[in-house]
Amino acid sequence: MRAVDEYVVRPWGLYLARPTPGRAQFRYLESWLLPSLGLRATVFHFNPGHERDHDYYLDVGEYTPGEKVWRSEDHYLDIEVRSGAGVTLADVDELLDAVRHGLLTPEVAERAMRRAVTAVEGLARSDYDLCRWLATRGMELTWHGA
Repeated sequence: MRAVDEYVVRPWGLYLARPTPGRAQFRYLESWLLPSLGLRATVFHFNPGHERDHDYYLDVGEYTPGEKVWRSEDHYLDIEVRSGAGVTLADVDELLDAVRHGLLTPEVAERAMRRAVTAVEGLARSDYDLCRWLATRGMELTWHGA
């Protein structure tokens, strides 16, 4: 259980913002769970000296809304988005290891790859602007900063 400063529910997703005590790399994070895309979009607020070369971090997975509880399952693939510049698909090795060790079925891994490709293609068509791409899909993301 982690303390959360804010939740916002939209028909297409769930926003949460929370501090990250005990983390050397970052002090705060903001995330949108986007079930229809199988993505969690995160902005990390890094501590000095731990900055990373990305604006958004996308986790590919299964995000299931519920009335009171949302469920998430990480499918290991990640996409680092550098606004206006490009993306990096990360952790393909972790996805393959998860399948090899029976943590994910081949079908789930294939769905994860398809979701990642859809995201990369959508971002490329939107000049690597996450918010612009998602707006074309009816999702208006807001970020509060911390």
